[in-house]
Amino acid sequence: MATLLIVDDHAGFRGWARALLQGEGFDVVGEASDGESGVAAVRRLRPDVVLLDIRLPDMNGFEVAELIGEFPEPPAIVLTSSHDGRDYRKRVDASTAKGFVAKSELSRAALEAVLNR
Repeated sequence: MATLLIVDDHAGFRGWARALLQGEGFDVVGEASDGESGVAAVRRLRPDVVLLDIRLPDMNGFEVAELIGEFPEPPAIVLTSSHDGRDYRKRVDASTAKGFVAKSELSRAALEAVLNR
């Protein structure tokens, strides 16, 4: 079972995503509400996967992904947003993230499709 950290500034989304992904077999080991605490949580919890919102209050998800990508054994990063992925395609492809899943399409199958690319 993969361990997962959720980094998103909306508590309601974090709670919903946690319930959904735990119900589908992920071990959600933590949550963070901004980029700085997300980076610290990755360092502390060492998850296999980070579900990372693109729009955070202190820095954007691309900046957070770059910081996490510099760790000796970085987790797989999946970016997410309530906006359409086409808005971010070039930036996602150029980032250290494995890919993108829209919040409205979040599921184990959608995450695995990105992770298994």
